[in-house]
Amino acid sequence: MRRPTIGAGARVALIAPGGPLKGEDDLQRAEDNARALGWEPRRGSHVLACDGYLAGNDGDRLADLNAALTDDDVDAVWCLRGGYGAMRILNSVDYAALRRRPKPLIGYSDVTALHAAIATRCEVVSYHGPTARAELTPFAKASLERALHGEESCGTAITASMLHPGRARGRLVGGNLALLSALAGTPYEPNYHDAILIVEDVNEAAYRIDRMLTQLRLAGRLARCRGIVFGQFTDMPTAASDGSTRPLDDVLREVVSALEVPSIAGAPIGHVADQWTVPLGAIAELDAESRTLRILD
Repeated sequence: MRRPTIGAGARVALIAPGGPLKGEDDLQRAEDNARALGWEPRRGSHVLACDGYLAGNDGDRLADLNAALTDDDVDAVWCLRGGYGAMRILNSVDYAALRRRPKPLIGYSDVTALHAAIATRCEVVSYHGPTARAELTPFAKASLERALHGEESCGTAITASMLHPGRARGRLVGGNLALLSALAGTPYEPNYHDAILIVEDVNEAAYRIDRMLTQLRLAGRLARCRGIVFGQFTDMPTAASDGSTRPLDDVLREVVSALEVPSIAGAPIGHVADQWTVPLGAIAELDAESRTLRILD
């Protein structure tokens, strides 16, 4: 896969392919973030639009994305937030433009849909990392900057635990578990063959995480992976609606024990302030014992 990178002076389009912003403050913070990284921010035409839980209608959100992909004066695309909505426009994204001139696309959560589609349709690396409106911590900013420069952006996950020992090398795929589950069986799901899978989610109870992982297992997706990096599962409800509960660690260990592939849990990936930027599509090596993820290309 081709891995696009950018440096100081890059012109970066700010778009909202999914959920709406809270207002001008979100957009101003995103522009400040871009400038702090040495980039020149460029607002999409419809980024402040709102249509319920969407940042404007599908046509407007798609127009901003395709404008960024086709504009030769734009070097990268940084999604302002996640939410929901990126899946709705996958059929009409200008993938040909991205194949002609690869550009980094940055974001996470709902942006997983775009990451998967770009890998499948364009064979271009994209970046699972902070959204543009985030309050960037020094940790997150440093990882993002290193990733976009083509440097090592991950490393040792000091907060993580080993679920199954061993080393694995493969192409990075994944992102938000709910999106990966929703994409299964569509033309846009990622290629799990010989992959190192990264997974994260937010506001999901243990039984729902169990169900989504079970779906991917029954669909034969997990068995294709060489290793798994579970990120953060933040803001989990403490129990199901009937009051029952089960430790998430038990769920993850059960999944991994059946696969017997190197795996860790608790990596700084997902809905946390201090998060790695992960170049999806790049080759990486996972060392479960040392809880280390190294980017190799």
